[in-house]
This record gives sequence, C-alpha cells and structure tokens, in this order.
Amino acid sequence: MKILIVSDTHRQVANLQKVLKKISPIDCLIHLGDVEGSEDYIREIADCPCHFVSGNNDFFCDLPREKEITLGKYKVLLTHGHYYYVSLDTRELRRQAVSRGFDIVMFGHTHRPYLAIEEQYTILNPGSISYPRQEGRKPSYIIMEIDKNGDAHYAIHYL
Repeated sequence: MKILIVSDTHRQVANLQKVLKKISPIDCLIHLGDVEGSEDYIREIADCPCHFVSGNNDFFCDLPREKEITLGKYKVLLTHGHYYYVSLDTRELRRQAVSRGFDIVMFGHTHRPYLAIEEQYTILNPGSISYPRQEGRKPSYIIMEIDKNGDAHYAIHYL
C-alpha cells in the first residue's frame, strides 16, 4: 500500500500535481490541514481514497479537527496539530499516542518535515508541499509504504 502524506497546501496545488504525476498510482492520500477549500479538486486529481482534517486556516469548512483511521495494522491519528501546540514541541502528540493507543500520529501546521520513529509509536509531519519553512525551503511530502508483511516504511521527499 502506497500512501502520499501532505499538508499545508493553502490552496496552491501545482506542486501536489507534480508529485502525483511523478509517483502515481497511489492507494491513499492524506492531507493534514490548511487545504483552504481545494479538497474536492485534490480528491479528483488524486484518484484514490483521501483523508482530510481541518487546519487553522480552514474556516467555515466541514472537515473534522482530527480523524482516526486504520492503515493496515496501524491505528493512526490525523491532526493539523495546532491544538496540540506543535509549534513548540511534539510532547502533547506523544502523550496522545500513548494514552489513546495510536501507532502513528500525523500532523502538519509547522511547514517543517519531521519523522520520529519510536519503539511504541511514530510521529510524522510531511512539512508543506507549497510553503516550506525549514532550512533550504524545499517543498516536502512523505511517502508511507506498507509492505507485504504489514510493516510501514516512511520517506521524506523534497521537490
């Protein structure tokens, strides 16, 4: 299973289109917020099941604040992260992973890619595919693959 994880497109989907052209087909797309009304268009171009959560710039939308999904054998929390103060650190997300029994917590908001694979859980942020803020400011995304044995593998990619 091949999953594309993105966040913080802020209605600018040109880079997402490039990535989809490059890596398609995918089995699932996850968008971690600040989609700003372009979710229908993203569903159309992704041509696969999509999961969205709202971000701090997704005003007046019907997207959930967070979403619990299952990917293979993994229980996953999707959140934009601003309610968990991710701009400061990931401490609260780690608490959520343990207390709520998540194997993976995915978040956005910071526009900086992050991947921490711990013994009990994985915490990840694909960064922003449209407005990166990390050093070098390269648009980023994560590809998660679940192999035939059910194990997850992650890679941060840059445009």
